[in-house]
Amino acid sequence: MAGKEEIIASNASLVRLASLVSVLAALVLLGVKSWVWILSGSLSVLASMVDSLLDGFASLVNMLAIRYSQKSPDSEHPFGHGKAEFLAGLGQALFIGGSALFIIFQALKRFVQPQPLAATWFSIAVMLFAVLVTAGLVVFQRHVVARTGSLAIKADSLHYASDLFSNLGTVLALALASLGWPGLDAVIAILIALVVLFNAWRIGYDSAQFLLDCHLPPEVEARISRIALAHDGVEGVHDIKTRRSGQTQLIQLHLEMKGTMPLLESHRVTKEVEAEIHAAVPGADVIIHQDPVMGDE
Repeated sequence: MAGKEEIIASNASLVRLASLVSVLAALVLLGVKSWVWILSGSLSVLASMVDSLLDGFASLVNMLAIRYSQKSPDSEHPFGHGKAEFLAGLGQALFIGGSALFIIFQALKRFVQPQPLAATWFSIAVMLFAVLVTAGLVVFQRHVVARTGSLAIKADSLHYASDLFSNLGTVLALALASLGWPGLDAVIAILIALVVLFNAWRIGYDSAQFLLDCHLPPEVEARISRIALAHDGVEGVHDIKTRRSGQTQLIQLHLEMKGTMPLLESHRVTKEVEAEIHAAVPGADVIIHQDPVMGDE
């Protein structure tokens, strides 16, 4: 049990750090893009700047939700507050989708009312700095997701990955404008918006599935079954049920054991199976029910 608690505490700390880094990075990106937009007047830069503004707000909400989700269970929430993390992901999807629609609206206006761009190579250099900041953040976030499986950080990572594409598109738009093709600015802005909108859908869908207690991936359930069946004394396994609540993966299953097996022995077998599942799925909360198998079964 101590090992499980240490894993959960370590993952929680890493997720909190990632959420804080996201907020700080969003503030840096917002400042840089605001500066470039003032210098250039580019719609692509404005689109990217608005996206960073919403990213910063979403990351702040995300950080607060993560901290709340890691609160200990209480009398009103005996299973903890983990689902707050999925609510944060759903909220991020709405923010990101809204920013994409805003970008498309502004791009359509630019088609009707073209405006000259004051794109400079200095603006491009500053935007390349934004690309490097975003890329570094995405790499760190993916490391955290690989370690913890946090959906809230995964949502953050997905929309910053779309920002990376957005920033590269903005650099391309500024470069083309400086070479005499400012009309492509609105086209690139719409392409950026479509990518952002797609990522908003992915984040929203995943968040909704976990809020509805979707099971863990099939390969995880199959692995749990193999672990149980490979153990001496286990005749069968059924009713495997899994779900996630924040950083905790909840696993329930029924072990079939000979009805003549002494209670002390069946308890020992159950605890050994539980320990092996914990080793395979670190930080999981495992509940095992014992079913006796009678006769010649």
